[in-house]
Amino acid sequence: MILDLIENLDFYKALGIGDRYVKAVEWLKSSDLANLADGRYEIDGKAVYASVMSYTTVPWEEAVYEAHKKYTDIQCIVSGTELLTYAPVSALIPSGPYIPEKDAILFDNSCPGVRVPCHSGDCIVFFPWDGHKPKAANGASSKVKKVVVKILESNM
Repeated sequence: MILDLIENLDFYKALGIGDRYVKAVEWLKSSDLANLADGRYEIDGKAVYASVMSYTTVPWEEAVYEAHKKYTDIQCIVSGTELLTYAPVSALIPSGPYIPEKDAILFDNSCPGVRVPCHSGDCIVFFPWDGHKPKAANGASSKVKKVVVKILESNM
């Protein structure tokens, strides 16, 4: 997991996922994120794409841990406040099977994890070994606009 500001994402270009990370960061930095409509944006086919979403955060207990096997996430808060929680996948208990078509596995909430309040401009990079819990309220519920760029880990 990496927590930083969007303007510092260039620093991590040698993460081990090649030019796909560079494409993701260049797209994030060149896009008018605040004015993008919710939906999917192709950056480099299935290798790199973005999902723009808007939602209202929920109490921490109602949010759900997830992890991915094929994709790294760059989660950027465009507006609002959210409490993102991190825990290594090895510390989490699956609540169901891996869903290949969604590249997702969900986990129960028994692990308190590391809770990180995120605000507009904050970005967190979650790798496949990082369990993460999005959509949790940081105190009071908040409307959030977020961009999640998905980066394929290999040519799967």
